[in-house]
Amino acid sequence: MSDCCSAPGLKPFEDALAQMLAEIKPVSECESINIETALDRVLSEDIYSPINVPPHNNSAMDGYAFRIADRANTERLTLVGRSMAGQPFTGSCGKNECVRIMTGAKMPADCDTVEMQENCQVEGDTVHFLSLRKEGDNVRCAGEDIAKGHLLFAKGRKLSTIDIGMLASLGVATVTVVRKLKVALIATGDELKQPGMALTDGDIFESNSHTLSGMLQRLNVDVINFGIIEDDKAAIQAAFEQADKNADAVISSGGVSVGDADYTKEVLDELGEIGFWKIAMKPGKPFAFGKLPNSYFFGLPGNPVSAVVTAHLLAIPALIKMQNCHDYQPVKLKVKTETALKKGPGRMDFQRGVLSVNPQGETVVHSTGSQGSGILSSMAIANCYIVLPACQGKVCAGEMVDVQLFDHYLR
Repeated sequence: MSDCCSAPGLKPFEDALAQMLAEIKPVSECESINIETALDRVLSEDIYSPINVPPHNNSAMDGYAFRIADRANTERLTLVGRSMAGQPFTGSCGKNECVRIMTGAKMPADCDTVEMQENCQVEGDTVHFLSLRKEGDNVRCAGEDIAKGHLLFAKGRKLSTIDIGMLASLGVATVTVVRKLKVALIATGDELKQPGMALTDGDIFESNSHTLSGMLQRLNVDVINFGIIEDDKAAIQAAFEQADKNADAVISSGGVSVGDADYTKEVLDELGEIGFWKIAMKPGKPFAFGKLPNSYFFGLPGNPVSAVVTAHLLAIPALIKMQNCHDYQPVKLKVKTETALKKGPGRMDFQRGVLSVNPQGETVVHSTGSQGSGILSSMAIANCYIVLPACQGKVCAGEMVDVQLFDHYLR
């Protein structure tokens, strides 16, 4: 039995995503690589710190190191040496003595506190301290940042630029990561021409594979691009069979609708098992997911916006699961819309919006305008989705709406 919020024959978006993620099995193979090539790779094992960071007590200031007990007795201490970064003081700092020390330099063994140089007056070998300190002031303790044996990164983490720097700071030269996924791209359509070619009557330039390839590069996978396949069942079947032999996942665009020349779904149904087809979402209703003999497949609609949105919201999370990555969470906010939004109950709508701060300092969103599935420029203008639930009707300006920020796969 259906209600005003249901779309007969269409799978709810949340159910489709949950089913995909439940059925996807991550790859198990891993490899050891140098950290110089580890950006955006996914760890296959936990990393524990092999050392303390910092490795020894050091000064947080340029100044003078001393014992706090000596300052209780006198304001003047005798200077007996200096400690520089990489050239520590190796002598003894006795009673009522101090050591010149620079930021990051190792603390002398007999000292526990540092006074900044601005609060000191130096006359020959005598240092006059102008302020009082507590024990440990301006000292960074060994292991204060990271203690030896501490779990630094858990397996499943995608390594960022900062992560690479942290690994280097610990002396870690190699890491064990999940092997790269191989993803095949297939575009179908007699009307499609590659950029640079001449268009004849009825032709359009093929853009989906170029957009998808860019998204997949951000995912750091190996892309196998099969180019444009004509609307011929045998040609499409041959392409899918070859892609299935060489890739972990196959992404096609076009041919999953209900037109006379839409053969992709038919071929997929014959070669593998379709988990579902058609989702209660807009844009992107004709989306197919399933299993080929050796790979998963994601059949995207042919319209440019529909292809991008379904790839971003459905295929990318599935591929992230295949990478065994555990830390992907899109950023979602609830804000006020400055524009009225057209919407009818039945399908979850991902309208393109621009998130900004208005003159009153409020975070707000406004529509990019026309939301047609062929208007790719709306994705270029936008920086977020305005997410309207299936039951939602039209939205008036000033109402609160949910937004999901575009991430680095789109920006």
